[in-house]
Amino acid sequence: MQWNIDPSHTSVDFAVRHMAISTVRGRFKKFSGTIETAEDGALKSLEATIDAGSIDTGESQRDGHLRSPDFLDAEKYPQITFRSTAIQTLGEGRHRVTGDLTIR
Repeated sequence: MQWNIDPSHTSVDFAVRHMAISTVRGRFKKFSGTIETAEDGALKSLEATIDAGSIDTGESQRDGHLRSPDFLDAEKYPQITFRSTAIQTLGEGRHRVTGDLTIR
């Protein structure tokens, strides 16, 4: 079975250490994706597309810099993609998903 990721119940968040003194946290506000499961409900694959320009760290000047060619270059590379290559079931509804992340 194939399922569409529901943005109202899902988030794409990140946390990045900055200059070893702070952690910048943020999220991407626009994304879509699909999850494929086997008949028994086991997770088979995951694909996601993220709008690079939708990055939001709560600081507009920083967000503009992250969208610039110095980082994401969101104008030239508007989409970030993820495609799973391996999925490990950890139990209790948890999984470790390994895959290819393409940013630029």
